Amino acid sequence: MKKEFRIGNLEFRLTNILTACLVITFLSFPKTQGYSQDFESRYKTATDFFKEGKYNLAMSAYNPLITYDKSNPYSEYASFYYALSAYKQNYPVLAKDMFIQIKKLYPTWEKMDEVNYWLATIYFEQHDYFQALLVLKSIQNDSYKEDIIQLKRHFLSEVDDVETLTMMLEEHSQDAEVGRALARAISKQPYSKQDRVQLESVVSKFNLNKDEFVQEDPLTPIFKERYRVSLLFPFLASTLEPTIGIKKNQFVLELYNGMKLAKDTLEKQNIHLDLFAYDTEPNSESLKVNPDALKKLLETDELKSSDLLVGPLFIQENTLLQEFSEKYKINMINPVSNRIEFMGENYFSWLYQPSHETLGAKSAEFLSKHVSNKNCIVFYGDTPQDSVMAFGFIRSAQALGMNVVLAEEYHRETSSKIISTLTTPTEFDEFKNPIQFTIKRDSVGSIFVASDDPLIYAKVISSVELRADSTIIMGNENWLEYSSLDYEKLERLQLVMA
Repeated sequence: MKKEFRIGNLEFRLTNILTACLVITFLSFPKTQGYSQDFESRYKTATDFFKEGKYNLAMSAYNPLITYDKSNPYSEYASFYYALSAYKQNYPVLAKDMFIQIKKLYPTWEKMDEVNYWLATIYFEQHDYFQALLVLKSIQNDSYKEDIIQLKRHFLSEVDDVETLTMMLEEHSQDAEVGRALARAISKQPYSKQDRVQLESVVSKFNLNKDEFVQEDPLTPIFKERYRVSLLFPFLASTLEPTIGIKKNQFVLELYNGMKLAKDTLEKQNIHLDLFAYDTEPNSESLKVNPDALKKLLETDELKSSDLLVGPLFIQENTLLQEFSEKYKINMINPVSNRIEFMGENYFSWLYQPSHETLGAKSAEFLSKHVSNKNCIVFYGDTPQDSVMAFGFIRSAQALGMNVVLAEEYHRETSSKIISTLTTPTEFDEFKNPIQFTIKRDSVGSIFVASDDPLIYAKVISSVELRADSTIIMGNENWLEYSSLDYEKLERLQLVMA
């Protein structure tokens, strides 16, 4: 016979061994001795309680029958139903301990598969998935096959951690339900984080339905006659007046006008864009972000039909727009920033400008290719962006075989130490001019400066000019905004800018 038990939201079909137990035990043992008849009577009473769902009374009645006695033919069954009654009473720890005791005392009991099934169920409910799988592996009876599949599928669906499921599959390499759970967990990750090689391997190994787990790359190009491009900029539309003076958000207006010019150019190339401008309405005086205005914009249906979002320009607006972009699978691009934080973990997010890390890495590639002396120095400022750029350079430089002989951080107050580092003399000519330094002339092929602070890079430029050697300086194009720079000097020193 079969009996159905409900655990959580899932029904498991379990073998009802109760009736069989009673028949077997009543037929197998004589009733001539009063002592045996007493065991039999107690067992029948306990079993009646169990059948009626009076599990607390059943536990009390089974308890005296658990202790082994050669005259007691019911100790295994009493132990089993005592454990099952405890489970039904919501005492899983007590039930688990009793099932484990049965395994130790009666390892060859004919109903051991039933014990292991229930023990595995408890382990699963306690989130001890590895132990549950180990116990299920010991079940030999093929009649449990479908029940075991359903049990695993139900509880493993709770596990979303890919690393944990990967470890499970390493221990149970042929378990299709573990493979299914791993494939499901990978497919639930953001597309950018998915290990698609691992996913394809698992799907292929266990012959899973590929359509169920393997997503098509959401960035597969989609070609249209016209594209909707939505700009989310701080236009401050309510404050704009036709005046001669420069506006607080002048760069935003110039960026918008530039995009309109580009749109006209693309139209001539038969590429059709519709630009839609949305005002994020920051505070007109302080340009402080207004999250309520952005939330209101993101609730509009027309924005959800965009093919591209351009913005935001303020990092404080980024989280809201990233969530919107990822939810509706709309590409978004920041047109002005180098900060990789604007991309976040969103697979649909892009930077138009290279990130600070990329600037550092590509600078190392350039110097490795164009400067024969592979010794280099790295100076960087005290901002997070400077550190990211510097260490992007260092990682790439070392991978390319360059030798970073010195890497130091400076801020405005300590920038004067750059001069002493590079120009402390050790030898002089007859006119007291330095001809050798602590860092030997021509011993360093390049200096990479990861900072836009004039107090830092100006001292590097002056020091290299004083050294009068072949060292190449590599900096950033933002230096050109510093009006005091002597462009002829930069050309003479063959300064390179990323």
